[in-house]
Amino acid sequence: MEVLIREARPADDAATERIEIAADTLLVERLGAVDWPPPTPPHERATVPGFVLVAEHDGDETSSSDLIGFAHVLEIEGGTHLEQLSVLPEFGRRGIGRRLLAAAMAEARRRGSSRMTLRTYADVPWNAPFYASCGFAVTTPDAPLLRSPVQVEEELGLLRHGPRVQMTVRL
Repeated sequence: MEVLIREARPADDAATERIEIAADTLLVERLGAVDWPPPTPPHERATVPGFVLVAEHDGDETSSSDLIGFAHVLEIEGGTHLEQLSVLPEFGRRGIGRRLLAAAMAEARRRGSSRMTLRTYADVPWNAPFYASCGFAVTTPDAPLLRSPVQVEEELGLLRHGPRVQMTVRL
């Protein structure tokens, strides 16, 4: 299967929201969460500094209907933060998430960032263990904008589903 990674366009908004909802279903089932927060509305993604990359499974750039994954990266305080990495469950375990992550790291490096952070569940196999296999290590939030996601996670009730960690990789 051919997969093309490219920058997202406004026409991709509905597909990225659909992908996030589908991918979150796996996490919700694993954690037994009954009150999972809704996905980030695509128009909100477009209002923050950063970028979104999408994965298409056939290389057709004329339609967003073939999108199978995306990575949303925030640019903050001279670094980058992986806000979301989602792949449709039916395309899981094929290296698409790894390819999206590698492309996001390369784009962040191209934009001048020297590190990328993220927050994730420590004990979910496709979360912290996956990111560790990509070079990320558990770190402590060391800037106000990196500490604010912890507060958001508390407000959303995410911590009741298991321990969460910040992870960082040098680019």
